[in-house]
Amino acid sequence: MRILVTGGAGYIGGFTVHRLLADGHTVVVYDNLSAGHRPAVPPGLLHVGDLADTARLDHLFTAERIDAVVHFAASCYVGESVTDPAKYYRNNVANTLTLLETVRRHGVKRFVFSSTCATYGVPDVVPIPEDHPQRPVNPYGNTKLAVEFMLRDYTAYGLGFAALRYFNASGASADGTRGEHHNPETHLIPLALQVALGQRPHLSVFGTDYPTPDGTCVRDYIHVEDLAEAHALALGAIVPGEGKAWNVGTGSGSSVREVIRTCEEVSGRKIAVVEGPRRAGDPPALVATGDKLRRELGWVPKYPTLRQIVETAWAWHRQNPKGYSS
Repeated sequence: MRILVTGGAGYIGGFTVHRLLADGHTVVVYDNLSAGHRPAVPPGLLHVGDLADTARLDHLFTAERIDAVVHFAASCYVGESVTDPAKYYRNNVANTLTLLETVRRHGVKRFVFSSTCATYGVPDVVPIPEDHPQRPVNPYGNTKLAVEFMLRDYTAYGLGFAALRYFNASGASADGTRGEHHNPETHLIPLALQVALGQRPHLSVFGTDYPTPDGTCVRDYIHVEDLAEAHALALGAIVPGEGKAWNVGTGSGSSVREVIRTCEEVSGRKIAVVEGPRRAGDPPALVATGDKLRRELGWVPKYPTLRQIVETAWAWHRQNPKGYSS
């Protein structure tokens, strides 16, 4: 297939591009580089543009004869979504609607959406099954759920979609050549490893009084290559006119303190911590069961443990202390 990957210069998008190429697909990357990196994309694939640019999208779909879309382009910081919700509704909802209308005009029937377990809000049960009520507690989760609603309604036009709900993409390629690079960095594992490398004086921990075993938030950490594999499998399972949602999770979570301890063990270095109050919009625990994905698509994670994930991240950060600008 000829696949358009929006946000394909970003972290998860870039890894998915490499996975789709390995499967023999023709891949076109569309990214405005507001958060992505040119070196994350193989040469010749990147088209720089914004999802709000309807004319450019139409030209791209026509010129590249797009068969399917894998959509990553979005703003994705919970804290920022609380302080600047307009940015999230504009980028995540309005721009996705522009993309979906382009998809409809050009008769594309396959769409994979990068969703999130944040659509569940504060869960009633953990691990969270796919049929759990979706009650987001922050604007980021609200905007992702809004897109899921749009996708369900767009099946009226014959669109087939897969929504993948996951949380805390982590890790790097086994050879340390591709990994996580955000500016600003807000994700726990890279922040902890930057402290281990001496690039930050300390790691901030937001909230130590949550109703969890050690008082800190619990999250499901998924290796980025396992996420890329899930997107490739979901793409192959799409049926035009139908929609499905899958969680991508290990079924077990790790607390902030557990992540810090694992980063210390892997790096062999002490990580200074400063504890602070809770951050607005953070549920105590988000862990997604991946049973349905395993059962229906045969997904098997290559990196099922937190230590394996941190080991690949540590290799990346040591070899590329400035990320893709090293």
